[in-house]
Amino acid sequence: MSTIKQLEKRAVISVHGVVQGVGFRPFIYRLATQHHLRGWVRNTSGNVEIEVEGKESEVHDFLNDLKAQAPPQARIEQIQVVLFPPKGYGDFRIQESERQEGLYQLVSPDIATCQDCRQEIFDSTDRRFRYPFTNCTNCGPRFTIIEDIPYDRPKTTMREFKMCPQCEKEYHDPLDRRFHAQPNACPVCGPQLELVGADGKKVDCTDVIQKASQLLKEGKILAVRGLGGFQLACDATNPEVVNLLRQRKRRPAKPFAVMLATLTETRKHCTISSEEAHLLESPESPIVLVKWKTADSDIVPNVAPNLDYLGAMLPYTPLHHLLLNEAGVPLVMTSGNLSEEPIAKDNDEALTRLKGIADYFILHNRGIYARYDDSVFMVEDGQPVALRRARGYAPYPVILPYNSKEVLACGAELKNTFCLTRDNHAFLSQHIGDMENEETLEHFENTIELYKKLFRIEPEIIACDLHPEYLPSKYALNLAVEKKLPLVTIQHHHAHIVSCLVENKVEGPVIGVAFDGVGYGTDGAIWGGEFLVTDWRGFKRVGQFEYVPMPGGAAAIKKPYRMALGYLYTLLGDITLSDTLSQKLNHTETGIIKKQLQQKVNCPLTSSVGRLFDAVAAIAGVRQEIDYEAQAAIELEMLAPDSIDENKLLVYPFCIEVESGERIIRLGELFRAIIEDVKNKVAVSEISAKLHNTVAKITVRMCQEIARETALNQVALSGGVFQNRLLLRLTRRQLEKAGFQVLTHHLVPCNDGGIALGQAVIAQFMK
Repeated sequence: MSTIKQLEKRAVISVHGVVQGVGFRPFIYRLATQHHLRGWVRNTSGNVEIEVEGKESEVHDFLNDLKAQAPPQARIEQIQVVLFPPKGYGDFRIQESERQEGLYQLVSPDIATCQDCRQEIFDSTDRRFRYPFTNCTNCGPRFTIIEDIPYDRPKTTMREFKMCPQCEKEYHDPLDRRFHAQPNACPVCGPQLELVGADGKKVDCTDVIQKASQLLKEGKILAVRGLGGFQLACDATNPEVVNLLRQRKRRPAKPFAVMLATLTETRKHCTISSEEAHLLESPESPIVLVKWKTADSDIVPNVAPNLDYLGAMLPYTPLHHLLLNEAGVPLVMTSGNLSEEPIAKDNDEALTRLKGIADYFILHNRGIYARYDDSVFMVEDGQPVALRRARGYAPYPVILPYNSKEVLACGAELKNTFCLTRDNHAFLSQHIGDMENEETLEHFENTIELYKKLFRIEPEIIACDLHPEYLPSKYALNLAVEKKLPLVTIQHHHAHIVSCLVENKVEGPVIGVAFDGVGYGTDGAIWGGEFLVTDWRGFKRVGQFEYVPMPGGAAAIKKPYRMALGYLYTLLGDITLSDTLSQKLNHTETGIIKKQLQQKVNCPLTSSVGRLFDAVAAIAGVRQEIDYEAQAAIELEMLAPDSIDENKLLVYPFCIEVESGERIIRLGELFRAIIEDVKNKVAVSEISAKLHNTVAKITVRMCQEIARETALNQVALSGGVFQNRLLLRLTRRQLEKAGFQVLTHHLVPCNDGGIALGQAVIAQFMK
């Protein structure tokens, strides 16, 4: 007997990461049983704790398999193991969760429906046949239903539903994939759908999904309550209803996302690479911008006007799978809101806010605790690139290469996210939206409080954008005063570059290239075409595109022709109009804008590359006014040839001058050449390609000159302009050809959705 005891060991194990809500405890139970080990496992507020004892060789094998065979949605960050003599446990058990004051646990994002659950909802012999809330430990709602940790049913919105005997049996059976699946439910005991009209009155029908699908095929607009809020759905092949949705939603041109039933169906409409297919079918299941085969697709052009890419996604909940299967057509699936408002979350809220948009509403009675929009990605050079980070990704943290103080960074005005840091975790929030109204501000404030509660964070530093009039900056100032905390204001483009550095685990210094539309500069001008020497602690601007006035301020963003006149008048000494611009402007308006420019009235200066692209788009006749952010620049990019021989690309003339120790990129000759191309009726596709190549060449030339002075070899590219695939591709390849190591974004957006991460890091390292 003593010999047996000497061969046995007890391992006390602590596992940190996303290990709750992903089937981790049942996995541990099965693994321990497989290795003939005794002991227990439990969730705590900070980790998963395990004790196993048995033969030393089996304990060793268990520890090896623990990480190698972990559930697919688990993300193990750290495993701590201490060995002791055995205690004499009789079997292996799952213990009750233990709340531990001050500790926190990473929370899983919501996970797309797994293959097993998909099979069940389409199997007429299964008790969950056509049940739209089917889930298991490998899929389903997580973040959107959690009110607090540890992750147990009483701390979720599912506590309202008492499991029936069959669901209880699954829940307590360690060999069942629904063992301790907190949202577990079935048609007998779980949430239910309801179909109502625009007046809120229930529609009498025996099958909500069947009736809703029929309404969609009849050209109706439906508001569908999904995982994190409502979506507006309609038949994407019906031009009349797509136009009607645009009118009602007050979204005249901004592209809609389209949900298609399967990857095979999606390939009928789009060209999809293996990397894009992997992303579409991933557990995160984001919207992916894929090449649209417009000639072969019956999805109406007005879904994404004048664009070559379609925002495609696959169904990620049982409700979506059933609806797409029944409807038999691609569906527009866009955020359930009026333009620029947060998505509607609750039933009563949707019936009020979406009245006048939706003809019918698919409601349900499973509570949503956190609003959660769809994530948006593209694939560039075989790598995923985040454009909007939300469902499937948040609240999983960005892992920091250091242990952080507890910081709240409030982010930017547009595409807002915030960031809370603790230990080596930066909790970059889901997409909040444009902070331009009280509804979005309330969503911002409520979500900050949720993250603070979930991750046990009480900020000791507050950070915000340098711009004093941004709503997040005002919130930060008020909070800092109320809590008597230090407030750190951070320049917009410094934050852009540092967010890229942190994602790439680089401290710097590097050459930072920040191209975007608007960012408040330290000199009070509107920056957006900046070259910085920067690290986490500070920055020096060493180059910029030359300043030009924006006649009318914000009006020049909405009306790119104003921006064009600002460039032409300032750089060429007079307003030399192309034919297209002349046709757009009447003599009176031209005179007013010219007077504005002469007298410098409401003409803030900008170095923005976003405004540069807008101006060229206006001059070339692509678009004079916009309906959504960057529309003119996006449509100019779309007109460039699909296949470009980079060795044959021409370049517009430009020059770089040194002024007060800073390099200034002069663009007068560039605009003179563009005007000549337009007058000579050079194809807009060629003008677009030349402009993109010229900006890439300018970037390389500037980086080479800065590198000669600083000996820096790393270049970080950030800012919303680098969502432009063609510019990103040309710039990165030409920089790499010139010998630079190029850092770009992948999981953190290069646009203002990534700003908060940079702010959070700078706030505690700033000189």
